[in-house]
Amino acid sequence: MNPGSVATNNAGKLRTLVLRAAYYSFLTSGIAGLTYAGYVFVDARIYQAREQAAFEESRVENVSRSERPRLVIDGEVMGEMEVARLGLKVIVLHGDSPTILQRAVGHIPGTALPGQAGNVALAGHRDTFFRPLKDILPGDGITFRTPAGYFQYSVESIAVVPPTDVRVLKASGGRILTLITCFPFYYVGSAPDRFIVRARQIETWP
Repeated sequence: MNPGSVATNNAGKLRTLVLRAAYYSFLTSGIAGLTYAGYVFVDARIYQAREQAAFEESRVENVSRSERPRLVIDGEVMGEMEVARLGLKVIVLHGDSPTILQRAVGHIPGTALPGQAGNVALAGHRDTFFRPLKDILPGDGITFRTPAGYFQYSVESIAVVPPTDVRVLKASGGRILTLITCFPFYYVGSAPDRFIVRARQIETWP
């Protein structure tokens, strides 16, 4: 047998083995990725359903009891935010860690609490809870329900800013609600900008 043909056959077999190994590696990685994404999605939905039920129960129990202001702890349920026109209703936790944002919308520490003067800043992932914000419009109503009361906001402005623009967290007078998510909404990978919704409190009731 020609040594050249033997070498060619061996090289071909090696290439086939490498391609086959790469194929199974990518296939395994893809299946693992889809499995994890499915788990995250289901876990978040189960968590939201459980916490929304618990929040409704606590709201009914506390409806006639006023609570004095107190410190909130990381991971504590603060309430429920809703944008009725968009069909968006989500539990809000205090904190903005990856674990919190995987299951809920997070209240950014250091910003005001609902009902206080200042800027109540909430962050959420664009590919889960805050995806409906792509269709939000000025004038849309936002309701933030807490054990202490209900707070109604009206959207005043929408903007896209770089992630380094921390001015969105500052208070500009009055009682403001700021929603923050990544932008563009359908960007693959780490999105380069931030989508900002700014609303002003217009009503409150116990």
